[in-house]
Amino acid sequence: MATLRRGDQGSGVAEVREILARLGLLNVAATPSGNGTGDFFDADCERAVLAFQQQRGLMVDGVVGNATYSALREASYFLGKRTLVYMLSAPMRGDDVASLQGRLQSLGFYHGLVDGVFGPGTHESVIKYQSESDLTPDGICGLATLKALDRLGLRIKGGSSHAIREEEYVRQSGPQLTGKRILIDAFSDQNTEEEKALLWDIASRLEGRMLAAGMITSLSHDRTASPTDNEKARVANMIDADLMIALRLGNYPNPQANGVATFFFGTHHGSYSTIGRNLASYIQREVTARTSLLDCRIHERTWNLLRLTRMPTVVLEVGYVTNPHDLRVLSSASDRDIIADAVLVAVKRLYLQGRDDRPTGTYTFADLLAAEQLPQY
Repeated sequence: MATLRRGDQGSGVAEVREILARLGLLNVAATPSGNGTGDFFDADCERAVLAFQQQRGLMVDGVVGNATYSALREASYFLGKRTLVYMLSAPMRGDDVASLQGRLQSLGFYHGLVDGVFGPGTHESVIKYQSESDLTPDGICGLATLKALDRLGLRIKGGSSHAIREEEYVRQSGPQLTGKRILIDAFSDQNTEEEKALLWDIASRLEGRMLAAGMITSLSHDRTASPTDNEKARVANMIDADLMIALRLGNYPNPQANGVATFFFGTHHGSYSTIGRNLASYIQREVTARTSLLDCRIHERTWNLLRLTRMPTVVLEVGYVTNPHDLRVLSSASDRDIIADAVLVAVKRLYLQGRDDRPTGTYTFADLLAAEQLPQY
């Protein structure tokens, strides 16, 4: 769809206003400024879009682009409004799917992230539930399955089974980095060729260090390709990576915007990647402890790159090229070395899980290589 912003008018704006009103973010009694009809993108509509984007972990710019429009469409579905079924080529997405996943997770049938995507894991969980509820095990969530869910209520309450599985997988994989499969992504279509070269350089330095530590590394694509985040997620899932680390550069009209931030998957439904959050925290701490970049903290987001990857994934926004100080740091080869060291040490801390740990910023690349020569314990 075409991008919609303040001042626009038409059927697309009317649809956006209607969804925002149903979500309680826009007063339906308010008459939009402009021509007095309900298809004008006025200041009230912009404020509602900003609130929605903030709530959903989207880029908060008040503009309805593809990502925001898709999220609005997903938010318009409530459980029971449509029949939910697994479609391989184009999985159904929406708040109704997230509600179904949440119910199945509470009952002990679903062990994935509550991400609102009706994928194979959700399909299998519905079949298991139907089989144990004397329903036709077809994986289709229709009226009969919903009625059964309503009658049963919640049997299991407590922590997320997905979080428990993630943490147990990391624990069982051991503290050594040798053999861990890592996918590195270092490109954004929003960056210029010069900026992409900076990201490629950091990625290459990180990849070299990971290889020296015995890790199995891959880049999401070569320098000539420009795949979408959905395509990058498919690559990550196809190679069955243990972790994915995406590197980005900030770009903002105001040159005062500066600093480093790290993002992990998390939703307004309360579901998030525990290991993704832990890794984001380690990376953020190590980078800010070793460089002069401002600490802009970690944040949960629902970006497709974070949402569609089956493994824990983080996005490291390692500074703003539009800020003079950040650009000086990024232009320094020694600082890019430091950033690569920081990310690798953060990955090591993730797998150490607090064992034989050292204060933030003090664990060196040489220390890490020496530790990798020790027998596993």
